[in-house]
Amino acid sequence: MTRTAVFTDEQWARIEPLMPEAGPAGGRPYRDHRQVVEGIVFRYRAGIPWRDLPACFGPWQTVWKRHRRFSADGTWDQVLRLLLAEADAAGEIDWAVSVDSTVNRAHQHGTNLARGTGGSSNYKNLFDEPDDHALGRSRGGLGTKIHQLADGRCRPLVVLIGPGQAGDSPMLPILLEQLRVPRIGRGRPRTRPDRLRADTAYSARGHRALLRRRGIRAVIAEPDDQARNRRRRGQRGGRPPAFDTEDYKKRNTIERGFNVFKQWRGLATRYDKLALTYRGGAVLRAIVVWVTGLGDVP
Repeated sequence: MTRTAVFTDEQWARIEPLMPEAGPAGGRPYRDHRQVVEGIVFRYRAGIPWRDLPACFGPWQTVWKRHRRFSADGTWDQVLRLLLAEADAAGEIDWAVSVDSTVNRAHQHGTNLARGTGGSSNYKNLFDEPDDHALGRSRGGLGTKIHQLADGRCRPLVVLIGPGQAGDSPMLPILLEQLRVPRIGRGRPRTRPDRLRADTAYSARGHRALLRRRGIRAVIAEPDDQARNRRRRGQRGGRPPAFDTEDYKKRNTIERGFNVFKQWRGLATRYDKLALTYRGGAVLRAIVVWVTGLGDVP
């Protein structure tokens, strides 16, 4: 394979049937999905401006417009959803799930749109551009967080983004709400993992209660301040939450998954002006991970 190639013929054969055949409202058929998709992947992998795409991928305007459209109409999410359905039917998903986020600094070329401040990204409709463009100022400057649920083999199940200064804890219910893996054939989508591994940022009582109601085993470390407050209250503080120390060691799967994610320079640093297209690139990265097995670990 050359430096510009992404998929083998066998890998592309898994993706091609999942791609739309025609444009919006039954318009003209799309031409050569593979060339355009590999152009999008190359851009994020190399972290270059769209205008600098090699000519072998065709006009850069076509590549950009295709990515913009597929990010906004849910095509990338649908492809990922169908790949997850195939993996679940084959028993390939490890439902011991981990949750975390990673901060990605924004380049100055991605921060020159007017944006609302003090707001938050819109998670009810993932395909509307939020007023803040999922950009927020933290100690290191403007940035965006990628929030993920990952299976026990480092592979992403849900990918969301938010402003860089926002906390991780409020995202947990939203991530669980977005977890829907369809069944092949009859049956409801699977929405409940076997267990959830998370660090102390997700240790709120409300989160533990939510997981108990849904029958999800919590493997979440208790922070020192919560433990001190519980002990100070005596019997009113209740028992310490159950915690499996050995199982918690496997939470590193999501950190290892982020290491794979950030091998794409266009995700490790945000160059996109629009949150839609940046998240679309992150979802496309998840698609590549599932197709190529990059996140697979023993």
